[in-house]
Amino acid sequence: MELQMTIIFIFFLIVSSADVQLKSHQLGIKGGSITFPDPLENGLLIFERSSIAEVKDKKIDIFEEPYKDRLLWNNKTGLFTIRGLKQKDSGAYGIDPKKGLSSIIYHKITVYESVAAPAVETLNVSTESCSFLCLVTKTEETTLLWYKDEEIINQSSSALSLPLTVHRHDVTSSYRCVAANPAENKTLHVDVRNICVELNSGSKSDLNTRRYMIIIPIVLAVIVILVALFIRWFVLNHKKSTIQTQVNRYSDVVYSYVHINADRCSQGRNLPDSSEPDEHPGLRLVYYKLMGQHPLSPPETDDHVYDQTTNFPHA
Repeated sequence: MELQMTIIFIFFLIVSSADVQLKSHQLGIKGGSITFPDPLENGLLIFERSSIAEVKDKKIDIFEEPYKDRLLWNNKTGLFTIRGLKQKDSGAYGIDPKKGLSSIIYHKITVYESVAAPAVETLNVSTESCSFLCLVTKTEETTLLWYKDEEIINQSSSALSLPLTVHRHDVTSSYRCVAANPAENKTLHVDVRNICVELNSGSKSDLNTRRYMIIIPIVLAVIVILVALFIRWFVLNHKKSTIQTQVNRYSDVVYSYVHINADRCSQGRNLPDSSEPDEHPGLRLVYYKLMGQHPLSPPETDDHVYDQTTNFPHA
C-alpha cells in the first residue's frame, strides 16, 4: 500500500511539473522590490509549492510570517509586490486562480547583493601614456569592465581591480569604469584629459606643432608675394621718374626767331655783345642752317638762321 501511494505521489509531482508555466525570470537587488506582472482577483500566491497568501473578497490574507510586512496586494490592479527583498526570497512564485493546476503561472525571482560602487586610481602619468586601476571592495557576482566610448576594452568577473592604459593618440576618447552584476551596474566616468595632464599637454603640443607647420608656409608665401609686389612697384616708379626727368630736361629748350639782315656777311658782326646782361644766364646760343621747312621758320624764306637756346653750360 505504501509503495502504491509513493508511486501515485511521484506521478502527481511529474504531472504537476509538466503543467507549470514559467512566465518570467525577474532580477532583484537586496533591499529593493519586485512586482509580479499577472493580476489575481481571487486565489493563492504560492512560493516553492507552499501557499503564502490568499486573496478573497478584495482582501489579502498572509499566511507566512516573513511576508507579513513585505507582501502587498493592490486591490485595484490585482498585482502582488514584494518589498525589502532578501536573498532567501529567490525562487519560483506561482499565481494560482484556483482553476486547476494548468492555470498556475510561475515567476522566478533571483535576488542579488547590491553592486559596490567602483573607484579609479591613477598609477602612472607620462607624455606617452597614462595608467589606471578600476577598483571594487567585493567581487561576489560582480564583473569589472573598462569602456572606451561604447566599446568594452577590458573586463574581469573575479578580480578586485582592472587595469587600463591610455596612449597619447587616445586621450580624446571617453572612458568609464563599470561594476556590474546581472541585476544592476554602477558606472564611474574618468576624465582622462584632466587627470593625465602631461599626456594631454603632449597631445596639445603635437597639435600646435601641426598648426605651425601649416601656418608658417602660408605666412612665408604672403611675405614673398608682398616683397615681389614692392620690387615691381619700385622698378616701375623708378622708370617713371627717369622718363619724367628726361622730359623735363628737354622741355628747357627755348626756340625763337632770328632777324635776318640783308647782308649775310654782316650777320656775324651784329651778334650780341657777350658783355651785355643775358636774359637766360647759363644758356648758350647755337646757330645752325635750317634744312627744309621748320615749324617756326618765317614763311616764304628758303634759308634762315635759327636760334636755339639750350641749357648747355658755358665753356
